[in-house]
Order: sequence, then structure tokens, then C-alpha cells
Amino acid sequence: MILSIFVLAFQLAEAQEKKDYKAYSIGFYNVENLFDIYDSPNTYDEDFTPSGKYRWTAGLYQKKLENLARVISSMGREELASPPAIVGLCEIENLQVLEDLVKMPLLAPYNYQIIHSDSPDERGIDVALLYRANAFKLKDWKNHELLIYEARNTSKRDFTRDQLVVSGSIDGEDIHLIVNHWPSRSGGEKLSSYKRAEAARLNKRIIDSLQKQDPYTGIVNMGDFNDDPANASLNRILGARAKKEQVGFGGLYNPFAAIASEGRGTSAYRDQWNLFDQILVSKSLIEKSPKKFTFFRAYIFNPPFLITSKGAYKNYPFRSFGQSGFTGGFSDHFPVYIILTKQLN
Repeated sequence: MILSIFVLAFQLAEAQEKKDYKAYSIGFYNVENLFDIYDSPNTYDEDFTPSGKYRWTAGLYQKKLENLARVISSMGREELASPPAIVGLCEIENLQVLEDLVKMPLLAPYNYQIIHSDSPDERGIDVALLYRANAFKLKDWKNHELLIYEARNTSKRDFTRDQLVVSGSIDGEDIHLIVNHWPSRSGGEKLSSYKRAEAARLNKRIIDSLQKQDPYTGIVNMGDFNDDPANASLNRILGARAKKEQVGFGGLYNPFAAIASEGRGTSAYRDQWNLFDQILVSKSLIEKSPKKFTFFRAYIFNPPFLITSKGAYKNYPFRSFGQSGFTGGFSDHFPVYIILTKQLN
């Protein structure tokens, strides 16, 4: 969309006159267990059935869809007056729940298209990408399987989510989008860290391969990494840098590192905030040029309606599921998004 920006506070030193920009937002959201109500025989989804732990009925499923549509349709509205051009998602059960989601009244007008493939995760949850057909032109996509084996039994595979790579263009500019949901910290952060290290190595191989084809290509690497920006998987193995001036040729910039250093996060556990949900960009997207899109700013989307207002989890994300089942909430994660801009005059 066309965005008119008039001497914004963050550009006072740089802009003293009205300028026209084209701007798009790209978001990511861990939607916390978007399951249908049917039991799949090949995955552990029994809790999300009418007779299961959460007494998951068609009515509750519909409410969950309505909640998620409200969030996605609201992301970035304050800055751009329209929802994201592209949204990465995780904790999706299958294609059908995505089709149901994009048909919701709050999302249907934007004609979101779906990229999804079933991964081998034992719970049956996948990553996916939604995109507005009038903003992003799809060229190709591919799933990359993450092979991990148990530390104490190297013959036993730990089945987890694939990494999804979607290639296309925004306003004629090539861009690659990678959607991640790295292995959880189940069993403890340290004991499970080797799994996220392996995920980071696969991620690095994917990025290296894309940059081998075109060293200057734009890459947006998003996901629930189950690690904070300062953890070794992101900071050392992937080499994502907290400051733009630290990003070398072929490197990645992590704008959420600065947000994390302020003590802010997207999920909370035992009164500690983590910023697992992040969007990283390649060096080409932080190099200012009047002829191409560049990274503008990163955001955590946490309006009041997404925040628990009372009780033991006050100020935490208003999650969907608790000990007693569906809470009427949204997700145990806040979504995140970035804005890319291109100056037109």
C-alpha cells in the first residue's frame, strides 16, 4: 500500500518534508494449537477432540478461528491501515484449518493464499505461510526436513517441524521467506539445546544456498526459534547480529535483539519473559536504497485484548488453553512483525 509519512519522530533528523513511501508489513504468529476437532490416527492430537482433554468442540474451534482472525487482521494496522502482506504461522494442524481461517469474515476480504505441507512432527503441528495475492507473487516453495536424533539413543529420531522456504516477489523485487518452529525446550534448555543447534545449522545451509544463487537477494527468516536472540543457536551458529553495523556480507540482522535487551518478550514462563518469536533479515534488506525495499522497524504486537488482565498470569499473553480447557483467549505467544519501506519520491 502507499503510505504517506510526515516527519515521523524516528526520522526527524533525516526527513523535514512530506515523503511518499510504499510499505508492507510481514508478520509471524505462533497460534497455539490450531487443531480441528477430529482425531488423526498418525499423530498425538487426541486432546483436541470432543471427548479429549480439552473437550474440543466445533463451537470452540470456531471461536479460536475468530480470535486468530481478529489478531491477524489487526497486526500493523496502526502504522499501515492494512493487515500484513505476508504472515508466517506455526502450531497449525493441517491445510483444512488454514482454509477455515482465511475464510473468516475479518480475513476473507484480503484474499490470503496458503502455503502449507504436512511435516513429520509427532503432535501433527506444522508451519505455514499466508500471503495477500495483490502484494506477493509466488514463484516457488519447498519444505526442508530437519533430521534430529535423540542424544542418548542416536538411532531414535526426534520427529519435528520442517523449515518452509517460500520464494517470490514484492512489487517486482525478489524475496525469500523462511518459516521456522525450532524444537522446544522440553526436558530443559541445556539438555535440549543440541536440537536447536541442529535446526540453526539447517537454517544456515538454506540461507547459504539462497545466497549462492544471488548474494544480494532479500531474505526474511521468521519463526518461533524457542531460543532468545542471545542464545548460541541464533547468535553464534546462525550469526544473527544485534546491530546493523555488525552485519557482514551475507549476514543477518536481528532487530529483536534490541527489544529483548529491554526485557520485553513474546511469551512468559515463571515470571520470566522470552523473545522466541523473531524476524531476521538479510544484509541486503538493511542497506538503504531509494530503488528497493529496506527494513524499517520491528514490532511486538501486544494490544490490551491480547494480554491477560487478571489472576496468576496477569500481563502474560492471553492464552487459548489452560488446565480447565479452552479459556476463550488467543495464544500463549504475542505475534511479531516488521515493516519494509521503499521511498517513491
